[in-house]
Amino acid sequence: MVESVFESLEPLLPRVKKPVQYVGGERNAGTKPWDSVPVHWALCYPDAYEVGLPNQGLMILYEVLNERADALAERTYAVWPDLAALMREHGVPQFTVDGHRPVGAFDVLGVSFATELGYTNLLSILDLAGIPLHAADRDTSHPLVLAGGHAAFNPEPIADFVDIVALGDGEEVVGEITEVVEATRGCSRREVLERLAAVPGVYVPGLYDVSYGDDGAIAAVTPTSEAAPARVHKRTTSDLDDWPYPKQPLVPMAETVHERMSVEIFRGCTRGCRFCQAGMITRPVRERSPQGVGEMVEQGLKTSGYHEVGLLSLSSADHSGIGEIAKGLADRYEGTGTGLSLPSTRVDAFNVTLAEELTRSGRRSGLTFAPEGGSERLRKVINKMVSEDELIATVGTAYEHGWRQVKLYFMCGLPTETDEDVLQIATMAHGVIRAGRKAAGRGDVRATVSIGAFVPKPHTPFQWAAQADPDVVDARLRKLREAINSDRGLGRNIGLRYHDGQPSLIEGLLSRGDRRVGRVIERAWRDGQEFDGWSEHFSFERWVAAADAELTDVDLAWFTTRERDQDETLPWDHLDSGLDRGWLWDDWQDALHAEEQDDCRWTPCFDCGVCPTMGTEIQMAPPGSVPLSITPVGDRTSTPVRNPAFAADRGA
Repeated sequence: MVESVFESLEPLLPRVKKPVQYVGGERNAGTKPWDSVPVHWALCYPDAYEVGLPNQGLMILYEVLNERADALAERTYAVWPDLAALMREHGVPQFTVDGHRPVGAFDVLGVSFATELGYTNLLSILDLAGIPLHAADRDTSHPLVLAGGHAAFNPEPIADFVDIVALGDGEEVVGEITEVVEATRGCSRREVLERLAAVPGVYVPGLYDVSYGDDGAIAAVTPTSEAAPARVHKRTTSDLDDWPYPKQPLVPMAETVHERMSVEIFRGCTRGCRFCQAGMITRPVRERSPQGVGEMVEQGLKTSGYHEVGLLSLSSADHSGIGEIAKGLADRYEGTGTGLSLPSTRVDAFNVTLAEELTRSGRRSGLTFAPEGGSERLRKVINKMVSEDELIATVGTAYEHGWRQVKLYFMCGLPTETDEDVLQIATMAHGVIRAGRKAAGRGDVRATVSIGAFVPKPHTPFQWAAQADPDVVDARLRKLREAINSDRGLGRNIGLRYHDGQPSLIEGLLSRGDRRVGRVIERAWRDGQEFDGWSEHFSFERWVAAADAELTDVDLAWFTTRERDQDETLPWDHLDSGLDRGWLWDDWQDALHAEEQDDCRWTPCFDCGVCPTMGTEIQMAPPGSVPLSITPVGDRTSTPVRNPAFAADRGA
């Protein structure tokens, strides 16, 4: 029996900020008797409660595991430095918010990384839990530390700190891991890890050796056990209607970044934005049926008490049945005060009919569009196929129909970008305000331009690209601010928000680093670095000092601002997202020539490799039907199809 530590924790809470985030007891949360199940999971989001609780992936796994008869799952989040200091002083370990049980007592600590900037928080959590930082120092008395989430598609920078990595969708693999953990009770840690390495989608870093060449690049990644496959393939959940989670969304006790109930209406994206790791690694598209969406919304509202529903995906308006979904939900909840929203909308997928359905409740939230690149040439480079005229016309239509505020999202530091590309953002923003004033017949329309610094990500065509130096990014953004304000009559209606380029450079180091970067992470953490996603806690100087101290054969620039060549072994090449490496390279070359590629849902297959490799296919859900399969062209051994006409001849 494992006891709660709340009796020791409670006296500390009046001394910290936001103590309510540590008390648990949220609606739809719960605990199981410890001894009622053989396997115990602590699910962790390595950031503050207000960021972690709404995370859809963690919420899904929490429910999936707790429905099993052989497992229980509780949640833990990173604690703020004020409480962490008191916990160390008073000997209170890292705890779960459900049962306030010590994390070190669980069988598995599953950590979901949405961003690499959570790596230092992982070390804080391990330290507070009394778990050795290095996997090599753990024994059977310690939890298995598992990494998952999008950032886990290159887990090499944290390979020393995690025991196992789950690649891809987690709904099915967590059950298989549970079964192995139960079956290997009493075995040595090595035996457990070798058994887990046989589970599809599970990568065990400790069963591989990495060697380096004289040029600093990786020479080879070699399995050290017959149980470890040379290449680990991601897991894909095919039919989302079979996994209608969360059925009972968690309702937070404290304010969080998203105050709504969310339903994932489809997973994956084939738009082919070359910068977008999420779109690449979650292929193929798998749509939830309109009936399935409706049932999840009904169930979720009933059990949560929320009055707003977010229809989630990477580009929600791209669902083939979005019109029926929006109208059906608007009809059902009209007059109830229930709001509906599409948090992500492409310019070319937006239409007023859809928007009006979503706002029939009377709630009219702001609209967000993401052109990403300032110039049309740059948008061709990144494969974001939208023209300035289309954007201005779309936004003008929105203003005409009653919206007064839009947000435009761009990136700075994209491959081949020039100062002029960035300055064209100002031209576009001015055009939006002019069109808005004309369409609305009034002068109080507003636009917010929000800009993030580009970070090249693994498993994308830009994985070979050089990252822009922070000084270049910051200089271009200063010029952009001047350009926006050069016309004060228009500029006063435009807000500009951006972060400097320094945090993005460190994200780039962690994103494309190899195992040597683990030393840098540990050094930065030991020097006091944590909560890197929060500007008040981030220290660029501390990270640079850690890199200078720990990287001897390479340096920070080698991992970030250096362009890779085609033959270099990348740290994640042995981890298979399904995308053919040759296809990614060809798409990188197309990007350098500003050549666009279409969406394979509506055009012939381009043979990216995902469908045949993963043994799956695109799942579409036309109105009034169950999802239909679209069979891909060719297989992994076939020649990539670059000519649409040739693809059509092959039956795509």
